[in-house]
Formats: sequence, structure tokens, C-alpha cells
Amino acid sequence: MTCDGSGMRIGIGLPNVLPGVTGPLMLDWARRAEERGFAFVSTIGRLTYPSFDSLVSLATVAGATNRIGVQSNVLLAPLMPEALLAKAATTLGAFAGDRFTLGVGLGARASDYDAVGADFHRRGATLDRQVELLHGAWAGQEVLDGQRIGPTPPSRPGLLFGGHSDAMVRRTVRWGDGWTGATGGVDRNLPVLERIRDAWADAGRDGSPRFAALVYFGLGDGAEGADVERTEAYRNLSGYYSFFGRERADAIGRDVVRSADEVSEAVETHRRAGFTEVTLTPTLPRLDQVDALAEAVAPFLDRG
Repeated sequence: MTCDGSGMRIGIGLPNVLPGVTGPLMLDWARRAEERGFAFVSTIGRLTYPSFDSLVSLATVAGATNRIGVQSNVLLAPLMPEALLAKAATTLGAFAGDRFTLGVGLGARASDYDAVGADFHRRGATLDRQVELLHGAWAGQEVLDGQRIGPTPPSRPGLLFGGHSDAMVRRTVRWGDGWTGATGGVDRNLPVLERIRDAWADAGRDGSPRFAALVYFGLGDGAEGADVERTEAYRNLSGYYSFFGRERADAIGRDVVRSADEVSEAVETHRRAGFTEVTLTPTLPRLDQVDALAEAVAPFLDRG
């Protein structure tokens, strides 16, 4: 997987939640991202929204590309029964190997859980059961009534956790390879990095955790303009987060980086803060965004 000389991995989000996106565009997006040297493509996810499913999208993209990583950022894992999640994750891992990173989180929308009859208030306990089963399934162990549940991947996929709670820090240190942050910038997420580093060392874990940041971007037509609220980028992103209420959705919509200089500054700020990777997630469903972003982060990309 590609990274720049400092070890910083740069990924680009797939436009899986944006209006007007088609399956062919998703495939073209992933192939272009691979050509331009991005380390991985990723999805964001929720259920009760007209978006593309994360695991199906990543599996399709993995089959349409050769080198680029595929990553969920994040999958709301407790919406799935643990056996079905393990089955899907071992299958995708068997196809994609170490190209696959499963990022998981809990989500904040009860409506997603209501839609499948899952317990919103017990979702943390559900995730604990899931990741324990998942580790065994990825290792090819007999995990359910003496049965193996799926194919054994050639190598264990990466596992990242999202969230800010003490429980999520515990899960990251016990089960994960690292942590993935939500929108909000370095100031909101840096305290979690520090807590995880301390807990990682206290637990005697070898190596260092992966730290992934998420930054929304929009470049060129549809993102530029003195009146931010009138831009397509703002409407798409604030609409996606409208469940948070107008004030927070507005703040997120205004947090989009909208120029090559702002993109480069955001990447460098996260690198200096100790993040090991950044996912630049689109707000405009146009293929030219891949090329525009590649030019903006060219010093950080490995074309090999």
C-alpha cells in the first residue's frame, strides 16, 4: 500500500453517499484513484439513507482494481448479526487480503437500528461480541458450535475503531490496529490519540497504532463561492448530517476544504499531529474530483 516518504498514507473516499452517484461512477472513481497513486478508497456508511452499501461497494471495487486498499470508515457493525458480519468480512478478506481494512463504529442514529430490529442501547456490547468472533474467524478458527464460518483470508485484514468513548479506546487497544476519527479536525480528535497511545503502551502492545483522519473536500465548480450555503458541496454534506440538527450540520458543511492549498494544509496538519493516514472524502459526485485532489496532494502520493 502506497504512502509518502514520511509514512503518511493518503486515501480518497468513494462518493457512496452522494446524490446522483451510479455504480459505473463508483468503479471509475476507484480505478482512477488507483491510477493516481492513492493508498486506499473508503466508504462512509449508514442504513436509513439512499446510499451504496459499504461492504458490497468495497467488494466490487476490490474486484475491479489490483493494488489499491479498500476500507470502511466506518461500518455500523452492530446493525448486522455477528455471524453474518464475520461471514462477509472473511469473504472480502479472502478476495482482498491485506488490501482490506475494516473500520467499525456504533453510529448515533437510532433509526438505523430500528430499521433492522437491533438494540440501539446495547450496540457497544454487540460490537464486543462481533470483534471477538471476527478475530477467530479471520484466523480460521472454529467459532460457532465447532464450525468454521468462512474462508480464511491469506492475511488478517486491518481493523480500526471509530468513536471517542473510553470503551472505544479499550476496544482499539485490545482488538484493533488503530483508530479512525470523524469529522471535526485535529483539535477534536487529538485527545483520543493521546489516550490510545497511553493505553497501548500500558497494555504492552508492540509497534504503534494506526491513526486515521477524515477530511471532507470539494474542489472547483460546486464548491467555490463567497456564499458557502449556496454551494453544492455544502448542501450535500450538511444534508447528510442534518440528523444532528441545523447548527452542527451547518458547521460540518462549512468545514469542507475547498482549494488545493487548504487540502495540502489539512494533510500536513494531521501529519504533524501524529496521524498516520488521512481519508479525503468527497462532497461532489464528479470524477474530476479524483484528479483535482491528486494534484493537490501530489507531494504525498506514491505513483509506483
